[in-house]
Amino acid sequence: MCTSLTFQTTTGDRFLARTMDFAFELGGRPVAIPRHHHFSSVTNAAGFDAPYSFVGTGRDLNGYILVDGVNEYGVSAAALYFSGQAHYETEAVADQINLAPHEVLMWILGNVKSTAELGERLADLNIMEAAAPLLNIVVPLHWIISDRDGNTYVLEQETDGMHYMENPVGVMTNTPDFGWQLKNLSNYLQLQPGPHPSRQMGDLKVNAFGPGTGAMGMPGDYTSPSRFVRTAFMRQYTDDVAEDSAAINALSHMLNSVEIPKGVKLSADGSADYTQYRAYMSMHEPAFYIQPYDDQTITRVALTDALMTADQPTEFALKKSQQFNAVN
Repeated sequence: MCTSLTFQTTTGDRFLARTMDFAFELGGRPVAIPRHHHFSSVTNAAGFDAPYSFVGTGRDLNGYILVDGVNEYGVSAAALYFSGQAHYETEAVADQINLAPHEVLMWILGNVKSTAELGERLADLNIMEAAAPLLNIVVPLHWIISDRDGNTYVLEQETDGMHYMENPVGVMTNTPDFGWQLKNLSNYLQLQPGPHPSRQMGDLKVNAFGPGTGAMGMPGDYTSPSRFVRTAFMRQYTDDVAEDSAAINALSHMLNSVEIPKGVKLSADGSADYTQYRAYMSMHEPAFYIQPYDDQTITRVALTDALMTADQPTEFALKKSQQFNAVN
């Protein structure tokens, strides 16, 4: 289970951020994929090519798999769980690009320059039931995609086909489907950052207890609908900022409201979903930032010419903070 959102500075720079919430230890780290990298595929022997360079969270599982990132043209994307509603094809289709769900994000980042181009090329994609390495399951996914012009879309494939929908709120979480999540926002029109006005009830004038009462009724649990509402509220009312560093800081604080500590969200089998990391994709630089659970230090990797033209993908170790200084 994950949460994602977009954010824009007052100078027009755009970001896509996400939490990665999962029980299984994914072990991802920053990986820069160079131009013209060839990916193997579990759906076909030929695999697929990625003409464009990108950087994101990945792991080498006899070939790199990435779950989020930003490419050299400023297209950013993240894959999020879509259990219970994702539906994929069972057969390969000749003359189409046959991909497993966990391969879609790499194809997008490696092949398109904008969300509009992706919309034009979706007819060429056939997303198939094929298991991902490490997890050994067909991963139920949907995707949020954004570009440096501020266009944001959601891609979902269900039993009635593929849906590529404009995202007017810049937020995505998990199941239910994106259309349902948008409709559910109608249940929370009372939310506001300031207190509600005083009201007369009979002969009694009822006053709000103070600042913060405007957000009373905002759901605080870790379900997907609650995280969607909470994140949409945070994104709408968080103060504008101008600098990139301030944008990363603001996004980090917004995602604090949906971060899942270890132990507070348990599955029936006792496993604990928790926020393994937060990622921040800067579309104008382009650059990738990652903030792991065990050490809140942020590691930044910018797509340099050297990384984009390297012979092989480049992995980066996560930075570690220094020990706390004792203050007497």
